[in-house]
Amino acid sequence: MGFTPVDFKVGKCEGQKIVHGETMPLVLQPNEPEFGNTETLLSILEKKKDWFEEMLIKNSAILLRGFNVQNAEEFNEIVEAFGWEDIRYVGPAPRTHIHKRVWTANEGPLSEFIYYHHEMVLIKEYPKKVILFCEVPPPEGGETPFVPSFRVTERMLEEFPDAVEDIEKKGLRYTFTALSNNDTSSMRGRGWEDAFGTSDRAEAEKRAKALGMDMEWLDNGGVKTILGPRSLTTTFEERNGRRMWFNTVVGMHGKEYSSAELADGSELPGKLVKRCEEIIEDESIQFKWEKGDVLFFDNLALLHGRRPSLSPRKVLVATCK
Repeated sequence: MGFTPVDFKVGKCEGQKIVHGETMPLVLQPNEPEFGNTETLLSILEKKKDWFEEMLIKNSAILLRGFNVQNAEEFNEIVEAFGWEDIRYVGPAPRTHIHKRVWTANEGPLSEFIYYHHEMVLIKEYPKKVILFCEVPPPEGGETPFVPSFRVTERMLEEFPDAVEDIEKKGLRYTFTALSNNDTSSMRGRGWEDAFGTSDRAEAEKRAKALGMDMEWLDNGGVKTILGPRSLTTTFEERNGRRMWFNTVVGMHGKEYSSAELADGSELPGKLVKRCEEIIEDESIQFKWEKGDVLFFDNLALLHGRRPSLSPRKVLVATCK
């Protein structure tokens, strides 16, 4: 890979795949062990910011490994080195603010699988980059698998061409029910007060409307949010015009607190949803976290999730416009 700057060495990791000629994830390591520190990494990134972003768009995921990143403070320095604007997380996952732009990843039970998704896919403004840092690798499981989204669209169009185009034409509607306060016993247990940053219902409605949501208040103090119509796929010209599977149909269809249906209120074909789940898993890319890993995702190109894990596991996250 002759394009790589001399400051980095291209490495390999378990589970790495070549997808349409692109290495996912692209693993970048220090040239020599003595350069394996955050200070050296920051100096390299300062010089190679534009190149790094080009590689992120090309390969969709970059794993920085061997730079001995220690904590949230050092991770935040890496995030801020690029000058990408911060974007506040809006969604059902319970999270805790750690330091400046750094938050915990989903704090729901480690025993549960967090299904594949584009971050904040249902909101009008979603991040272009998701950056993860492994402070404490899990003893078993806990991978953050990811999926090239365009491959899901390609395969779904091969098997269900008419149904896919019909859903695209009609659009999708999603609902999600949230309690007033956080429930960390659920991976979707973030309360609406935390999600919208207010306990005032009128202000919450205003903020929801700005994000493209309608709200229905429930007798128990919770709220049902309604989003739609939303598209099934989205094409990004800056990603080679690829048609991304930019939805959360499988993750929300028929779940306890959520639903996904056609915008006209009719049901999605169960066979299609089930087969899509199988295709997504088949296309997934897995790797095992190591302490100090920093992983960059192109959120326009990849779905990502979280495998069930043994404790302890500590992965932190930052999201950028």
